Amino acid sequence: MILSHYVHTFGQAMLARYGERVHKLAIDAAFTCPNRDGSKGIGGCTFCNNQSFSPNSRQPVALEEQIEAGRRVIRKRTGAHKYLAYFQAYTNTYADVEELRALYDRALAEDDVIGLSIGTRPDCVPDKVLDLLQEYQQAGHEIWLELGLQSSFNDTLARVNRGHGYEEYVHAVKAARSRKLQICTHLIAGLPGEGAEHVQISLQRVLELGVDGLKIHPLHVVKGTQLANEWRRNEFTPIGLQDYVQLVANMVEQTPAEIIYHRLTGTASESILLAPSWCSMKWRVLNAIAAELQRRGSYQGMAFGEQVNGCG
Repeated sequence: MILSHYVHTFGQAMLARYGERVHKLAIDAAFTCPNRDGSKGIGGCTFCNNQSFSPNSRQPVALEEQIEAGRRVIRKRTGAHKYLAYFQAYTNTYADVEELRALYDRALAEDDVIGLSIGTRPDCVPDKVLDLLQEYQQAGHEIWLELGLQSSFNDTLARVNRGHGYEEYVHAVKAARSRKLQICTHLIAGLPGEGAEHVQISLQRVLELGVDGLKIHPLHVVKGTQLANEWRRNEFTPIGLQDYVQLVANMVEQTPAEIIYHRLTGTASESILLAPSWCSMKWRVLNAIAAELQRRGSYQGMAFGEQVNGCG
C-alpha cells in the first residue's frame, strides 16, 4: 500500500522540489524547555518523555557525530544524500539567538545538509529567532518551523500542563507567516478529555490560520511520565487503532492538497512504551491509513475537489 497515492507526504514533496530524496536527521542539541526548567513550570507536559522519539536523548554526543550517525543509517536504508538537520528534542529555540546561530551554522556547514527543521513551542519564537530563520531561508536553505500546538483547546492544554495557550500559537504563526517562513504544526489525537470532534476543530483552526505542513500522531503512554501514572490509575484510556485510522483518514480528506503531511503517526520504542501497543508499529498504522483511504475511494483534498499526485 503506497500512502503517497492518497496523501501529500513530506518525502514526495521534497523529491518533487529537489529531484532526489531528502530526509530529516534528528538531532538532540541538549536544549531544555521553559515548562521544565521552572520559568513556566516543572516536570513538563504530562505525556512528555523525549526518549519516546529520541532514544539517545540527553547523551553528550557532538552535533556533527549525530549527523554522521543519522546519515549512515539513512543512506543504507533509502540511498538519500541530502538532509535537513531536524532539531527535535525539547525546545530548540530556547536560547540566546547568537547561541542558536552558532549551532544552526554548524549543522548547515555539512555539505549535504540543505536546511533546518526546528522543533519548538509557540511561546518560544521571539522576533529575533524568526528573523534568523528568515535569514537562512533567504540564503536559499530549506527552512521549516515546527510548532508543537497539540490542541487548540486551552482547557486541554492546561490539563496536560502544556504551559501555553492557543493564543500564543496564533501570535507565533502570524509572526512567522509575515516572514514567509514554512510552518509545520503538530497535533495530537487522543488527548485526555478530547474526542475526534476536538481534533477536527483544531485542524480547521490551524488550516484557517495558515500552515504549510502538518504532523499528526496518537497520544501514547510512555514510562516516566505523569500520563503513565494516570493510565495506571485507569484515569486515561488511549485511542484505539481503528478509531485513530478513521480519524486520520477524515483529517486527510479535509486537508487541502498542497499542504504537506510530515507525519501521520508517531511511535515509541517498545522499551518505554506502555500503551497502546500498536504505537510501536509504524508501518502497520500507515498501511492501515492508506487502506482506509483506498477503501473509501478518497484522498487528501477530496473535500475541496482537489487531487494529490493525480489520484481521485
